[in-house]
Amino acid sequence: MPDPMFNVLVLCTGNSARSILGEALFNHLGRGRLRAFSAGSRPTGRVHPVALETLAAHGVPLPEARSKSWEEFAGDGAPRIDFVFTVCAAAAGEACPVWPGRPATAHWGIADPAHVEPAEACRAAFEAAYRALERRIAAFVELPLERLSTAEIAAAARRIHEEENA
Repeated sequence: MPDPMFNVLVLCTGNSARSILGEALFNHLGRGRLRAFSAGSRPTGRVHPVALETLAAHGVPLPEARSKSWEEFAGDGAPRIDFVFTVCAAAAGEACPVWPGRPATAHWGIADPAHVEPAEACRAAFEAAYRALERRIAAFVELPLERLSTAEIAAAARRIHEEENA
């Protein structure tokens, strides 16, 4: 019997940088076990070009990258969401839609690289965000998700974040 597929939603305010990186990394590192999406509470409507540049530099594909509202994932016909990660403080503090099935949720705050200037500092900020997300997501995908309860998964995701920030 094949392993179950888990759906992940990575949220941020603008859905142009950190959540885009998270979506791509969950899909890449999840190796078919996880299917990730990203969205924002107030999407910018465009993906930051340095986010795509950073992903390409690491060989992480995201051909369908687009900035979109989290409302796409809260309505009828939306995929069932198993895990929700907020990656910026603004999205973590906002009132989120009610996700059917009560997915495990965790906040993984990552510094926003989207407004860093000049260009070289921006690239370095995106690289730092990528590396931080890569370490957390790599640790998360190693969890025995099929055997853990929603509460245990949420607690493990919080521990991953805390260990990263220690």
